[in-house]
Amino acid sequence: MGGLRKLAAPFIAPGPSGVAIRTRLGQLTVVDVEVLRQVGAHLGTLASRDLKARCRDGLDHDAGAWAVRKRELTPQSSARWAGAITKATHDQWALARRSARAHIQSLETGVRTLRHRLSLPVGQKGSKHAPGGYRSRREWHAKARRLHVLETRLQRERADWEAGTVHVVRGGKPLARTRHHLSAAQCTAARWRDLWEAERWFVQADGESGKRFGNETIRISPDGEVSIRLPAPLSHLANASHGRYVLTGRVRFAHRGQEWADRVAANRAIAYRIHYDVSRGRWYVTGSWQKPVTRTIPLAAALAQGAVGVDMNADHLAAWRLDVHGNPTGHPRRFIYNLTGPADHRDAQLRHALTRLLHWARTCGVKAIAVEDLDFTAEKTREKHGGRKRFRKLISGLPTGRLRARLTSMADRTGITIIAVDPAYTSKWGAQHWQKPLTSTTRHTTRHDAASIAIGRRAQGYPVRRRTAPPRTHQSDGCGHRTVQAPPDAPGREGPRPRISGPRTRSVPPDAERTRATRTPNTVRGARSEQEWVQDSLLLTE
Repeated sequence: MGGLRKLAAPFIAPGPSGVAIRTRLGQLTVVDVEVLRQVGAHLGTLASRDLKARCRDGLDHDAGAWAVRKRELTPQSSARWAGAITKATHDQWALARRSARAHIQSLETGVRTLRHRLSLPVGQKGSKHAPGGYRSRREWHAKARRLHVLETRLQRERADWEAGTVHVVRGGKPLARTRHHLSAAQCTAARWRDLWEAERWFVQADGESGKRFGNETIRISPDGEVSIRLPAPLSHLANASHGRYVLTGRVRFAHRGQEWADRVAANRAIAYRIHYDVSRGRWYVTGSWQKPVTRTIPLAAALAQGAVGVDMNADHLAAWRLDVHGNPTGHPRRFIYNLTGPADHRDAQLRHALTRLLHWARTCGVKAIAVEDLDFTAEKTREKHGGRKRFRKLISGLPTGRLRARLTSMADRTGITIIAVDPAYTSKWGAQHWQKPLTSTTRHTTRHDAASIAIGRRAQGYPVRRRTAPPRTHQSDGCGHRTVQAPPDAPGREGPRPRISGPRTRSVPPDAERTRATRTPNTVRGARSEQEWVQDSLLLTE
């Protein structure tokens, strides 16, 4: 047990700090679509220029430079449009900066691992906490070349980090690279152009409390009327007063519609974003606003009615309900999902599985769901796992961060508390202590089901093992089990019983004559020359 790492204490995951809802912009006319396209293209061009200016400033950017950029954008749009563009640019630059830092840490981990393994003799086995040497001279030579490549990349990334240089593309780097591989992506040049332009459009505005319906730039009334404040160069397209354009169609938010209506009626800030889905050929509007974080209840109060332990896997969620004493009750549940295909499909599959999990937890009457606090950020490098491509693909495909964020957000409205626990040894200890006892002829308990029990018990503060050892005075001999055998010359030791000649059974007295002896076998192989042996009966136990 000395080699085990210290386990972190379970904690309650904080609730969501914001809300986002989306609905379709339907019943649009040809003129409406054309106005949205022109507004998106014009503001998208301004956003691209502003991002270029922000990246050029680098670390020398300050509040004064931000004000200068905003003043330059105002004559070509409006003060509020300029504020929305500069804020989006600042957020995008900060995200690229954090991504660059994470990439440097990944490169440092890879370089450190390669240097360690290259310093060991070829064929040396590794330990539990450190990898060994490479298997052959050929692999050693290939990894030495890989080390030089990573060191060059690391030196370049560190120089960019110190200079404040970020590499960011409006529209996304994957889509930009797809332009050079259209046949492999099964995409035409015209379709790629539509995708590229739609991703680079900019039609979003931050809310402002105290203004009419919570947003002065993109305004949605309680009855669903959508109006947009046009930029100055496009003011000739307005069909309403004050340079506004009112869309023909009306919108209605089905999800959290009443909450949205209350904010609109109270003129509280709501941010809107209008975007175009090329694959579906539809326009959508997304509304979002901040909300105070839900006050978390004490851990003991959340576990007052038991808990549900959940183990996340590549294709399903394994869950088991535990009572207040940490004992599994009922049967395990598995919620299947498929994490292949596009991102929208994976997200829908995950949301559907989490919805079924929350409904089942409410049916069980529990108020807490225990999940693992997983983070595979430092576990995905090929330098650590080598040729285990299937394992690297597995951990890269697990949406661990999105799972907890989605589960926390969805559980906030159901009154269920999400408890995050340390994931160390849950699968190993769960299978060791719970898989076999809970397997019967009518129920097959998997390793993942047993891990869900370990997760739930850890959240409740119980050890993973099924039973706790009794007090020392209640063990055998009053002072503990005798685990060390005494040497042969120790006085009073338990030695073998003295041999008593003759048959020794409970039905035959020890002094009775032997009446039966084992005959010599008839086969040549089993026969022994002039030798016979007699088998004694079972030893007396009383």
